[in-house]
Amino acid sequence: MTSQTTIDKAGPGDGPPGAPSGTTPGKGLRGHPWFTLVTVAVGVMMVALDGTIVAIANPAIASDLGATFAEVQWITNAYFLALAVSLITAGKLGDRFGHRQTFLIGVVGFAAASGAIGLSDSIALVIVFRVLQGLFGALLMPAALGLLRATFPAEKLNMAIGIWGMVIGASTAGGPILGGVLVEHVNWQSVFFINVPVGVLAVALGAWILLDHRARNAPRSFDLLGIALLSGAMFCLVWALIKAPEWGWGSGWTWGFVFASIAGFGAFAVWETKVREPLIPLALFRSVPLSAGVVLMVLMAIAFMGGLFFVTFYLQNVHGMSPVDAGLHLLPLTGMMIVGSPLAGAMITKVGPRIPLAGGMAFTALAMYGMSTLETDTGSGVMSLWFALLGLGLAPVMVGATEVIVGNAPLELSGVAGGLQQAAMQVGGSLGTAVLGAVMASKVDSDLEGNWAKAGLPPLTPEQAGKASEAVQVGVAPVTEGTPEAIAAKITDVAHDTFISGMSLASLVAAGVAAVAVLVAFLTKRGQNAEAGAGVGHI
Repeated sequence: MTSQTTIDKAGPGDGPPGAPSGTTPGKGLRGHPWFTLVTVAVGVMMVALDGTIVAIANPAIASDLGATFAEVQWITNAYFLALAVSLITAGKLGDRFGHRQTFLIGVVGFAAASGAIGLSDSIALVIVFRVLQGLFGALLMPAALGLLRATFPAEKLNMAIGIWGMVIGASTAGGPILGGVLVEHVNWQSVFFINVPVGVLAVALGAWILLDHRARNAPRSFDLLGIALLSGAMFCLVWALIKAPEWGWGSGWTWGFVFASIAGFGAFAVWETKVREPLIPLALFRSVPLSAGVVLMVLMAIAFMGGLFFVTFYLQNVHGMSPVDAGLHLLPLTGMMIVGSPLAGAMITKVGPRIPLAGGMAFTALAMYGMSTLETDTGSGVMSLWFALLGLGLAPVMVGATEVIVGNAPLELSGVAGGLQQAAMQVGGSLGTAVLGAVMASKVDSDLEGNWAKAGLPPLTPEQAGKASEAVQVGVAPVTEGTPEAIAAKITDVAHDTFISGMSLASLVAAGVAAVAVLVAFLTKRGQNAEAGAGVGHI
C-alpha cells in the first residue's frame, strides 16, 4: 500500500500550514532531525521510566497513605489501562492537529499529573492522577513516532528509531534502579517529582526545535462512534487481563469481559467500513508486513514483559536482593539494548528488517529457555549471560517492528500507526503477565502440596494452602511468626523450589511464544511509505 502524500511543514516563522510540499525549516535548529530526536527522546523517557520506576515506590506509598494491597495494585493498573485504551485515539489526534502540538500537550500534562501525585495525600488522588498520566502519556508516545517519521529520510529512519528504542529500553530497565535510589535516600514522592524538571526541559526543547508536520490529506473530522467502540473494546480486553488473576480464568466475569471485547472489536470493524473518515481504515491491514509487525510486537511483549515479571521476584525474593541490587543485576539486559538498538537500526537499513527480526526473536526464545534453567543457587555470571542475550534479541525487534508498522502506513496515518505500535506492546505486556501468571499459579498449585508433604511438613488446611500458594507464586516463603528455625528453613526451601518450577514452566511458554514470532518475522519487509515524510531538514 503506497501513498503519494505530500507534507506541510508549519511552525512559527515557517510559513502558513498550506505552504507547498518541500517547505524548508526556518533558520537555526528548528526542524533539525537529530535535535528533533533528542527532544522527543526526553519526553518519551518520562513515560517509559514511569512504567517501572513506580513499582519500587509502591510499598512506601502503601505505608505512608495507609493503602490496601488492592489499592496499591491500582497505582499501576490505572496507568496502563488509561495508556492502552487511548493510544490509537491519541495518535489520530496527532494526525489531525499536528504531532508537535500533541507532543507538547502530552509532555505538559504528564509532568503536571506527576507533580500532582507527589502532592497527593490520599491513595484515591494518586490513582486519579495516574489515570491522567496514562492519558497524557498516550498523547506523547505516538506523536514522538510521527515526528521522527516526518523528519528523517528513509535511509536514516531506522537509525533514529533505533536510538528511540534504546531510550525506551534503557528507561524501562533503569526504572527499578533509579526508583530504589530515590525511595531509599529521598522519599516516594521524588519518584514522581523527578518528571517535572524533565518535562520542563522537554517543553523548552520542543518549543524551540520541533517543527509541525502535517500531510495535506490529513483527517479533518473525527470518527466519534469508532473512538467509543475501540476504546470500549480495549477497556474490556485489558480489564479482563488485569482482573483475571483475582476472578480466575474460569470466572464468568472474566469471560464476560473477553466476549464484550470481541463484540466491541467486531462492531468497530463493521462501523469502520461505513464511516467516511474512519479512525483506522481497515485497508491498512491489507498490508501483510504491517499486520505482521503488529502481531510481532504483541508476541514480543508477551515473551519479554511476561517473562521478566517473574525475574524481579526471583532476584528479590529467592536471592534476597534489594531492589537496587536486583536492578543492577539486570544491567546486562539494559546494556545490550542500549548498544544493540542503534546497531540494529543500521543493520535493518542495510539488509531490511526480516533477518534481524527473525534473529532477534530467535535470541529471545533462547534467552527465555535459558531462564527456564535458573535454580535457587544460580550465580550472577550465568544470570547475566541470559539477561544479556535477551537484550541482544529484543533490540532489533523493538526497532524493526516499529519501522515495519510505521513505515508501511501512509504518512497521514503515522500517528495512528504509532498508537497501534504502542497499543500492541501494552496489550502484549498485559496478556503476557496474565497468561504466564496463570501458568505460574497452576504449576505452583499442582506442585506445592506434594513438595510440602515430601519435606515432612505438617499438612495445610485448604485456607492455609490457598494463602501459601499466593505467597509462593511471588517467591515468598509462607513462614508464620514464631515458627522454629529448622521448620522455617524447610518451608523456605519448599517455597523457593516450587516457585522455580513455576517460573521455569512460564519461561518455557514465553520461549515458545518467541519461537512462533520467528515465523511471523519472515512476513515483514521494509516500509513502503517511509519516503513520504523524508528529506526535510538538515541531516
